[in-house]
Amino acid sequence: MTVSELHAQPDSELSRRLYRALKGGRDDILRLLDDPSLEVIKALLKNPGLDESCLLQLLKRLDLTEDVLTAVYRLSLTDTSHRLKVALVYHHASPDHIVLTLIPHLYLFELVTVCFLPGVAPDRSLVAERAIIKRLPETPLGSKITLARRAPSAVVEALLHEGLPQLMEACLDNPRLKQVSIFKLINGPGANAETISAVARHPRWKSRHELKVAILKNNKTPLIWFTAFLPGLSLREVKNIYASSRLSTAQKVCVAEELLRRSGKQ
Repeated sequence: MTVSELHAQPDSELSRRLYRALKGGRDDILRLLDDPSLEVIKALLKNPGLDESCLLQLLKRLDLTEDVLTAVYRLSLTDTSHRLKVALVYHHASPDHIVLTLIPHLYLFELVTVCFLPGVAPDRSLVAERAIIKRLPETPLGSKITLARRAPSAVVEALLHEGLPQLMEACLDNPRLKQVSIFKLINGPGANAETISAVARHPRWKSRHELKVAILKNNKTPLIWFTAFLPGLSLREVKNIYASSRLSTAQKVCVAEELLRRSGKQ
């Protein structure tokens, strides 16, 4: 065999695979889904026998390039297939403009999955979070409770600020919830005796010194938390709380009694 024949052989084999990709039946399509040549894959996308299940299998490949994924996006089949839209959003190599276009089509908990995809770009996660938050007003309570347990921090903060008693425990249990979100709640207009008490008695948050001080500076905090938390604060902190203009008369009296108790010990 000559050198030119050796070079022609691989080209001939590729040509056969390209032909089967374009014209082959289902068995050929299934065999070629794992073909190492992306030219073959591009040809496969033009095969009229390609169906949703084949495309979903193809989209599991991690080596697909942006142009291949764009070609999948442009298929008429993708327009009518929710599963293909989801698979394209989930693929790490999908171009940003495709992901941003398709994200509004995803269901609520599919958006949550986007936030936690391995190696997901921060901007994609942010877009998914914003899409979830935008849907919260129309989301049923049961789904909100599930979201509160599973969602990323920005979504949990949004749920927390709704101030619904049924959501508080699930939000406070979420390991992604940040302390700054609780500060915003305690110091915001949505704080009330019930939400403050939920924070004050929660196993994860009740021992946070900064939160105790913030709780005791809120005029909606029940007196029981003054009784529970004041003894553990420094004299300076108690005096600062007493000086707060936000306290109710009853709260002022409680703080004054703590100061009097400490002066009696001196």
